[in-house]
This record gives sequence, structure tokens and C-alpha cells, in this order.
Amino acid sequence: MLDSLRSFSKTFVAKVFFAVLIVSFAAFGINNVVTNLGSTTVARVGNEDISTRDFQRAYQQQLQMVAQQIGQVPTPDMATQLGVPGMTLSRLASDAAVNQLTKEFGLGVSENKLAELVRDDPAFGGTLGGFNRQSFVQVLAQNGFTENEYLDMQAKAARRQQLAVGLFGDANVPQAALQLINRYAGDKRTVDYFVLNSTAIPPIAEPTDDELAAYLKDNQSAFRTKETRTVDLLVLSPETLAAAQTPTDEEIAAEYERTKDSLTKTEQRTIVQAVLPDDAAVKAFTDGQAAGKSFDDLLKELSLTPTVIGTLSKAQVTDAALANAAFGLAKAGDFALIPAVQGKQRAISVSEIVAGGTLSLEEAKAQVAKNLALTKAKADYGNVLDQVEELRATFQPLTQIAERYKLPLVHLDLTPGSPELATVTGLAEGDAGKIGQAIFTAQAEKLTPTITLAANRNAWFDLSKIEPARDQTLEEVRDPVAEAWTNEQTEKALADESVKLTAQLDAGKPIADIAAALNQFPSVSAPLGRQGDGTPVFNAQVANAIFEGGPDHHGAVKNADGDYVVFKVAEVTPAGTDVAPQLKDAIENAARDALYGEFVGGLRDQSGLRVNQATLNQLLATDVTQ
Repeated sequence: MLDSLRSFSKTFVAKVFFAVLIVSFAAFGINNVVTNLGSTTVARVGNEDISTRDFQRAYQQQLQMVAQQIGQVPTPDMATQLGVPGMTLSRLASDAAVNQLTKEFGLGVSENKLAELVRDDPAFGGTLGGFNRQSFVQVLAQNGFTENEYLDMQAKAARRQQLAVGLFGDANVPQAALQLINRYAGDKRTVDYFVLNSTAIPPIAEPTDDELAAYLKDNQSAFRTKETRTVDLLVLSPETLAAAQTPTDEEIAAEYERTKDSLTKTEQRTIVQAVLPDDAAVKAFTDGQAAGKSFDDLLKELSLTPTVIGTLSKAQVTDAALANAAFGLAKAGDFALIPAVQGKQRAISVSEIVAGGTLSLEEAKAQVAKNLALTKAKADYGNVLDQVEELRATFQPLTQIAERYKLPLVHLDLTPGSPELATVTGLAEGDAGKIGQAIFTAQAEKLTPTITLAANRNAWFDLSKIEPARDQTLEEVRDPVAEAWTNEQTEKALADESVKLTAQLDAGKPIADIAAALNQFPSVSAPLGRQGDGTPVFNAQVANAIFEGGPDHHGAVKNADGDYVVFKVAEVTPAGTDVAPQLKDAIENAARDALYGEFVGGLRDQSGLRVNQATLNQLLATDVTQ
């Protein structure tokens, strides 16, 4: 089937067909209506349904990607403003449209191929590499997949890949286009330049009060306080409850006797190695070992300096040969010879052995006490939660509740975004966002509901004060306003000076004479590409300005430091005629991706997207991230 698709896609008829097909797809819109879609279906593309479960998974993945970009998990309102629901639905609709076409073409995936895809997925690898069934089940459970759901998803992905490769795998970019892109990416330019900064212009005079007042009025939004909310925050979890527990010595001793078989420590050895530089050193160690010489004596004879690898358990040594040799030695001081990675042999010894076995009561006391406290806290958690809820219902302040149960109470002044919550211990990822959102939607001096963070983690807060954001007066912000005014005036002066210098270059004045008038000397840059050299002086913005003209191009452009680079192109070095294989592959892959993207977009529009808006709104209202 794929061979037939490839053969057809190379013909002139196919190219005309696909061109007409893609253009015709653009004439179709997205039908955003509800038509016989059940409550478990978010949308339908042709005959393919997008289930609420699929949407929830994809929406969560999209939220995580956005969170990595903006540094926080977006709230439902933020996600809607950023277009996350639409992006998710568009991606799922595209996949559904292609899935439908693969069915029509009769594409399939064999069980052997599907098994190979699963085996090769590194997410399911064990500690020793290779597929691990336990990891497979665990990863699926963590991501909310059943085994059948995951295999079905992989089969659909494999069929979509077959279609993409079959239709566009042999698409080539014309040689002329490759040459143009190669020239664009590979051309180099060398410039004569100097840097214009604040030291090259007269100092800015001190601002008057009237000037500062006028600047503050025009830029008041930059000199406002942030809304601040003062709260007492209490987090209840088994860990916070356990911190208040102090098991008795008798309880610890009894628990130790009950669990001591599991309280073990692993044998550790302090491993020392020396690389043997030549065959003579290897022979000296071999003969010395046979003669009963010690490891230290042989090192001294050969003037070798050993390296202490560390005190490690066998599992901590990643070099299998080293681990087996070190832990195969009978006693401290013995040594063995093993091959090195670079081909030279190594002499390894053990200077100290820390025996393994069962921990003594004294060694295990702290851990046993911690385990006891946590076990008791888990058992008490439900009762304490109920009691705290009852006390909250009677308007008991958190200060008294925290004192009663010996729980840590945190006093915070929070600003929007709640970065101050990062200092609170015991919060899991995502907790700060939920707590901050609840605090900034609450009303002062009113009872606030429980914030459920997890099945066994809850939080409460008392909001005692709200300090609204406000404009600050000149007396409050005189120094930062003066600094901002001076920076603005300096920037204006530099911009004006750069215009004057550019005019001198336009008039044909040598750049050396222009630099000399400012007590500077022009420098010669290294050959630059369009992305610059990675330094603040020649960042991508400066490099783009340098490439805007021909061999005599000149100008002045601001760099990453806020200075102006005054330049004149001294030499143009064209790229070679041969296109690097990596660049050719990247261009062709990008072209194929673009073709496939256009094809999928047209296919999706032709199939028609019908959205169950009521179900979608319900999912978003209940926040599918939870």
C-alpha cells in the first residue's frame, strides 16, 4: 500500500491533485455546532470522535508545556486567554482527520511492529536498560492510560506516520532553493566598528523636580505598588502532623525489634585506583602481587599517584568491571588489575571496608522514630482534619488551631502570582498556584473554605488585610524615578548621536576619522553570520542590521547591552557552493513538515469539526488539570 502511495505521489497527476485538494480545503470552514454528540464526546471530525478523556489528557499535556514556558501552571482563565483549549482541540482534530483517512486507505500496524515500538520506548526501560514490564505498567498508570488505550494510541500514531512518509517522504527541495538557503545561512561578513555608549557623550544634567514630576505622571504605571494580602497559612499533611509527634524510647525500641530485619545497611568500600602507564608498570604490579608486596609499596616504587574514587556501595559503582573487582577483594589493602577504558590497565585497591548488615538500635533510632511518627500521623489524619473543620466552622482562628495541634503556621504578605509561597515547606508542585488563586479571590476577615491539595493534604488561611495597589508619590520613589529619567535622557542622547554618526558615514567620511573624533579606534570583527557571534556586542539584532545592505553597507544599531555598534562592512565572504548534508536534511525535513501540515489542515477542514460546546465548557469550568 505504501509503495503504491509513493509511486502515485511522484506522478504529475498526483502533484496536480494534491495542489487542487489543498486549495479546495481552504474553502471549507469549521462547523462549530452540536449535532448528535453525547456527553462523553467533546467534538467529532468526520466520523472520528474526540472523547472527553482524550481531551483531558491532551489538555493537561498542553498545560504542562505552557507552564514550562511561562514558569507557572496557568489558571483556567489564563489558559483560556492563552488559547490552550483551542490549541488542544485543533491538535486532536488534526489527528482525528488523519486517523479517518488512514482507515479509508486501509493502513494498519502489525502486532510485531506495535510490540517493537513499545519495547523501544525508553520511558519503559528498567535500571539495566531494555523493556521492563513493571515500568510499563507504572508509567501508564501515572498518565491515566489503560494498556489497551495506550496500544491503540500507538497504533494510530504509527498509521499517521505511514501516511506522512508515503505521501511526502520522497518530497525534494529544488537545488536552486537549497543554494539560496545555503547562501543565506552561510554567508559571512567582516566589519570595521566601534561601540558608542554613555561614556562618549556629555553627562546628563541632574533633573529638576518639575521634570521628575512630569516623568512620574507619564509613567505612573511603572511606579505602582503591588496589591498585598496578609495571611496566616496552615498546611495539614501527615508530614506536618508527624513533626509534632515524639515517640517514647520504649515505643522506638519495640518498633525496632519488630522491623529490624528490614533495617539494614549496605556494605561500602573506599575504592582507590591507579592507572598503569605502560607494560612495565603492569608487570611490576603482577610480579609484586605474586611476591606479596602491598599496593602502597608498589605505588611508591613506580612513583604513581592514586585516585580515591570514594566510599561506595557496589550498586553505586557504574563501572561493572571496577565494581566486581573492588567487591571481590577479600580484605582492605588487597588489590587487583583490571582493564581501563582507554586501553591501559588499572590497579585498584580497597583502603577501608564498612560492613553491611542489620542496623543497631542506636543507628536506626532516628529513622525508626520518624517512621513511627509518620505512621501515627497517617492514622490520626482523618480525625485531626475533622476537628480542624469543626473549629473552622466556629470561626476559630488558625493561630489557636495551629497551637492546639502543634502545626506550623506561616505568616505571609503575598503579592500577585504568590512567589512568596515558594518559602513554605511541605507544598507539592502545583499547590502554590491553587493556594495563591484562592487567597486572591477571597474577602478579608471572612471564613474561607478548605483548600484541598491532595487526598491527604489540605490548607487553610486567614486573610487579615488587603493592601490595594496604588500610585506612589514622588517622595516615595524619587530615586528610582530620577534613575529612570536619567536613563531615558541618556538613551535619547545616544540615539541622536548615532543618527549623526550614520549621516557622516552616508557622506563618505571614513569610520576611522569618526571614531577618532570620539577618542576611539575602530576594531575589525571576526567573520560574522546572520546570527552574530553570541556575544552582547554582536547579537542577532546587530548581525541582521549588518546583513541588510551590500558590500559598502554601514550604520549604527543598538546591541544587547543597550550600546550602539557603529559599523561599516569591510569584507563579504560568500558561502561555499556545496550544501552541507545536515543543512540539506534539515531543509528537506522542514519542507516535508510544512507540506504535511498544510495537507492535514485542509483534510481537517474538509472533514468538518463539530464541537460539543456544552461538554467542552463543562470540562473547562471544572478545571481538567485537577
